[in-house]
Parts: sequence; structure tokens; C-alpha cells
Amino acid sequence: MSPYVDVGITTFEHIDIYGGFTASGCCFSCNLNYNDRTDKSTRYKFRIGRLFSVIKKQVNDIRFHKNRTMSTTNKTALITGATSGIGWATAQLFAKHKINLVLCGRRQERLTALKEELKQYTTVHTLNFDMRDKGAVFSAIESLPAAFADIDILINNAGNAHGLEPIQDGSIDDWDAMLDINVKGLLYVSKAVIPVMVVKKRGHIINIGSTAGKEVYPNGNVYCASKHAVDALNQGMRIDLNPYNIRVGAVNPGMVETEFSAVRFKGDEDRATKVYQGFAALQAEDVADIIHFVVTRPYHVNIADLVVMSTAQASSTIVNKRND
Repeated sequence: MSPYVDVGITTFEHIDIYGGFTASGCCFSCNLNYNDRTDKSTRYKFRIGRLFSVIKKQVNDIRFHKNRTMSTTNKTALITGATSGIGWATAQLFAKHKINLVLCGRRQERLTALKEELKQYTTVHTLNFDMRDKGAVFSAIESLPAAFADIDILINNAGNAHGLEPIQDGSIDDWDAMLDINVKGLLYVSKAVIPVMVVKKRGHIINIGSTAGKEVYPNGNVYCASKHAVDALNQGMRIDLNPYNIRVGAVNPGMVETEFSAVRFKGDEDRATKVYQGFAALQAEDVADIIHFVVTRPYHVNIADLVVMSTAQASSTIVNKRND
């Protein structure tokens, strides 16, 4: 009988190794049989050596992967504008990764429905307030139970656009609404949450901006100004909070198919729908994926400023739309 190496490889999943990291891997067994006439141990040692090299590479890959992500399990995130769009999608994704949630919004019925849906994955607390009301913002955040008060991640997502007219025809009420929510509301929430992060010298703030904060488009005037302010505040926060080891960054999406245009056009659904016709616009889930990627980078990595558009969009005014 010829000598042979009998190697059995069995795959397994969800094996807890290296401090709780869960991954796929393999186990093996070897059986060497030799006859009396031929010794080919060198050959078998080579084969076994190759097997061990493969296994070692898999283990090193696992170690590398673990070191390139940061666990967010049992972290607490506060998300503004959680009742629709990017905020809603981010809450969904965070919950499935076991991040405790403080969900903020003006529509209590939506907050209640979202909490009911997500409580199977994580713990959820809701705060119902209008971000334009400074007193309501501080009162709501100060009311957080101890289990939710230690905020690790702040997603400054709430924002809106009202109207799309040239500056000379613009509505002052629309201007007030955009500046009050997009700029002042972001500042109120940040002011209420940042002290917790400063004390523990750790935290992550993600400001949801827009490509409108990077360039100005016709009739965008005040909305673009508000998002340019978010861009400036993002940079200023990052500078001012640097001594406290707090990560600050912005995610700036282009056209995302949400309720955004319906709000901008004051409920004109036909006009809002046409904005996204003829091309594959970004979806709220696309942006939520990016936000989750940002918060799971190793803590020494801070994604300071990120712009994302659909493939069809080249700028605020250039979109490759189909004619059919």
C-alpha cells in the first residue's frame, strides 16, 4: 500500500476566538500511513506545511478584520430626524447591530411605531420635540433616563428644505424654518450632548450635510447657505473638540429619494416624484450603510468629510436622466 496523507477539513462558523471575535474558520485532522519500503515523509511534511500556511493566513485575516472595525454593541446613539428618511434607515440598521437608541422627532406616532418595531433588536427610548424650540431640546435631552444618558454617538440628521425660488421671491417663513432646523437646531442638540462626551473624552458626532453645502445651485440660495453652515460647523467642531478625543465628521449626500422633495414642494407629490424620475437615486438605506461604516472604523480613524452621490449624479445640476 502506498503511503498517503489523509487530511479531513471541516468548516465551522461562529467560533468565538481572539477575545470574542466571531468568524468562520476550519479545523483539520491528519493521518500519516507509511509502508515498509518507501519513506516520503519530506513530501508529506511539505503538504502539511502548505495546509498550516493556509490556516495561518485565515487566522491572520481574521485578526486583521477584527482590528479594522470597532464594536458598537451596547453603545448608545442619539439620532435626530428619526421619523423618516435617512434617520429612520439609520435607526433600523443601528438596532440590528445592537446599538442602543435614543430616537428624536416631532411625530410621536412614528416614534412609537419605530420603537415597537426595533425593540426586538435593542433598547429604544424616544424623545418627542421640535428642534426649533431651544427649551424643548434641552428639556428633552436632560430628561433621558440614566440607561440612555451616556451618549456615545450623535447623528445630527434632522433637516429640511422649504421652497425653490430665486432669492427675490423667497418666503421669509421658509428661510426661518431652514435656518432654525438645519443650523440652530443642530447647534441646540449638539450643545446638549457634547458635555457628556467632553467629560469622558470620547464620542462620535456625525453631521448629515449635503452636496448643497459644497456647491450652490440656482434657487437653492438659503437652503445651500444652511448646509454650507453645517459644513463650517462640522469643521469647527472637529477643531474645538480635538483636545477631548472626540471624533467629528460629516456625511454629505446628493439626491436621496425620501420625503425631502415632498416637504420642499409643500406636499406637491407629483412635482416631488419628478425629481427622482429617470435615474436611480440614492436611497436612505444607502446613506445609512455609510453612516454605519463610519461609526465602526477603529477609534484612531476619523472620516472627517464624505460626499456621496448616485452614479447618475455628477453635481447638483447635472444628472444623467433617461428620456423614457
